[in-house]
Amino acid sequence: MILKLWENLPDDMKNDCVKKYYCRLYEKRHYLYAKRIFDIAAAITILIITFPILIILGIAIKLDSKGPCIFSQIRVTQYGKKFKIYKLRTMSYADTGPLLTAMNDIRITNIGKFLRRYRLDEIPQLINIILGDMSFVGTSPEVVKYVEKYSEEMKATLLLPAGVTSIASILYKDEEMLLKNSADAEDIYLNEILPEKMMYNLRSLEDFSLLTDIKTIFWTVLAMVKKDTTLKRVTKRITNNYKDLEF
Repeated sequence: MILKLWENLPDDMKNDCVKKYYCRLYEKRHYLYAKRIFDIAAAITILIITFPILIILGIAIKLDSKGPCIFSQIRVTQYGKKFKIYKLRTMSYADTGPLLTAMNDIRITNIGKFLRRYRLDEIPQLINIILGDMSFVGTSPEVVKYVEKYSEEMKATLLLPAGVTSIASILYKDEEMLLKNSADAEDIYLNEILPEKMMYNLRSLEDFSLLTDIKTIFWTVLAMVKKDTTLKRVTKRITNNYKDLEF
């Protein structure tokens, strides 16, 4: 996970908005090596431990609906690179529809609801981490269509690899509920949800450190397994640290 020299960045990323984040990350570039070592070691370890669980979940997916166990889709990561993300399939394979998923989406399978609730569908992303396309912590990888709509400042999030989790992911854990019954889910996402999430993602670049990454992973685990009251406490703690952000 080496930070490219400024002159070697993609042309569409070389603007003044991105530069201030680049300079901040450049000052902490030694952390990027530690982050990569941590990612590889943790991903391999967790993949070995969870492999039997993957087999069981794969069988459950096959019994629940027709189609492959693994879902893949083209997303965007560091420096605008396109890559294929891997997840356990949670939706009807033959069904096509909008890129966004709202709560109670009829495409979500029975086992898919369970997988999404505990984020078990994201276990195959450990492979993406090992390959270097993703990190444990970083901006959620978007599809090409939405990345093309990034503002100049939002492009700064592409300085680092996409992540499985982030502060924004925790705070918007119930994003699907926000899109429920929306007449135009894509419009709500692009004009309301995405800009807010990006404010947190950009702040995370400013506060980047390996310790912050570990805290984010810890908070993510709490958000998945603890009750709503605990999640509220975690959310309050995060928002207090980011209270000066303006949307």
